[in-house]
Amino acid sequence: MTRKGWLLFSVMAVLWGIPYLLIRVAVRQLDPGVLVLFRTAPAALLLVPVVTHQRAWRALVRNVRWIVVFGVVEFGIPWYLMSTSERHINSSLTSLIICAVPLFSVVASRFTRTHEPIGARRGAGLAAGAVGVALLVGLDLTGGSITWIGLMSIVCVGYAIGPLILATKLRDVPGPAVVCGAAGVVALAWVPYDVFHWPARIGAETWWSVAVLSVFCTAGAVLVFFELIKEAGSSRSVVVVYSNTAIAVLLGVVGLHEPFTVGIALGFPLIVLGSYLATSVARGAATHASRDANLPIYE
Repeated sequence: MTRKGWLLFSVMAVLWGIPYLLIRVAVRQLDPGVLVLFRTAPAALLLVPVVTHQRAWRALVRNVRWIVVFGVVEFGIPWYLMSTSERHINSSLTSLIICAVPLFSVVASRFTRTHEPIGARRGAGLAAGAVGVALLVGLDLTGGSITWIGLMSIVCVGYAIGPLILATKLRDVPGPAVVCGAAGVVALAWVPYDVFHWPARIGAETWWSVAVLSVFCTAGAVLVFFELIKEAGSSRSVVVVYSNTAIAVLLGVVGLHEPFTVGIALGFPLIVLGSYLATSVARGAATHASRDANLPIYE
């Protein structure tokens, strides 16, 4: 990866490492559907001047169908399921389950024209990652948490499909237009539900959590992620989940006093190793992969 790629990678690790803590704080007072609205509506409004300055409204309208699909699979469904799950399982476990996204991404890429072959190295990576997820889930499974872990698996599927849509269907659309349109559509879709689930009171801590989630972890982070995909390709960009997971686990243990479990200690290293192998390419295929998987998202 280039120096710019590593810089973007580091920024993403921070911006996507802190949401787990903030979500855990916000759902104490907010219904998950209300939280989705609070994350998406301000982000969409903040990007309106950017889209106007770039004269990208035509591109948004021309590609509105795929922008809506992207919004649903990346924001609308996953953020509701994740927020719901964080009411029942801790933020550390939530972030660790997201580590399976690169594995889902490799599988999802098999259904695109530009997929890379799964050789022995990548096959071993998928196997190691699967064992890691099994250890993580199996050793940390308590009570009715299987339901919430299942919901987080659906989140992983959405997070794996989203970057593929960006790389294959929306690569020529300016990033701010995609995020503005996707976030705006999702926000509007949740309004009818939120009218009947509005909280009686919202404290200052919740407002601050929502503000950081919307401005920095949504609008800012997704735009940075666009640049990262442009530099490193869709399947490799999702490997950032390992770094932000480390930050999320640290914040959960220190800030929320969550336990560092045996499942985390054994499963996390296997997931990291497995996904590293599964998302890597042989040297001989590097040039071909750079022409296909690393197509620029926007000009």
